[in-house]
Amino acid sequence: LDDPGEQQRSAIENELANARFAMPGIIVSFDPARQTASVQPAITENIQVGNADREAVNLPVLSDVPVQFPRAGGYCLTFPVKSGDECLLVFSDMCIDGWWQSGGVQDQMEKRRHDLSDAMAILGISSVPKAVSGFSTASVMLRSDDNSAYVEISGANVNVVAGGDLKLSCGGTLTIQGATVNIN
Repeated sequence: LDDPGEQQRSAIENELANARFAMPGIIVSFDPARQTASVQPAITENIQVGNADREAVNLPVLSDVPVQFPRAGGYCLTFPVKSGDECLLVFSDMCIDGWWQSGGVQDQMEKRRHDLSDAMAILGISSVPKAVSGFSTASVMLRSDDNSAYVEISGANVNVVAGGDLKLSCGGTLTIQGATVNIN
């Protein structure tokens, strides 16, 4: 590598090869108290040692990965997280340890960037074999994967469907305005 431009390109390529940005992952286990997971990256790393052929190896299972749930304004949406669920791993630009432990604005505890240890999991991304069946393109739904139970908003209509008995619990007064209720 006598060409300075080629040396620079090679150096940049080597640095980028060690940086992580985002990749799919598979939940191994979930800790609901801390909202963290152990996650297996779902893409293998191709490595080459010396002059040997490249070999595909699994990246290590990442532990204590913060899991994202939609949350803002004093409300959040939670749902069960199971082993085998797919997610998107996003790797922070900087070390997240100080922020993760204390919240707020923190100094970096280490000077690392795009590192495997700074992963965060965003649930909901899925591969084609795990795509949601019966996907509605006309309404908003909060539903089970098998579509046996759901709450659907379609225009001015709200539909609640349950696979068995529907249990509606109310801690106070239930008021239904402008509706007819038939209970069979």
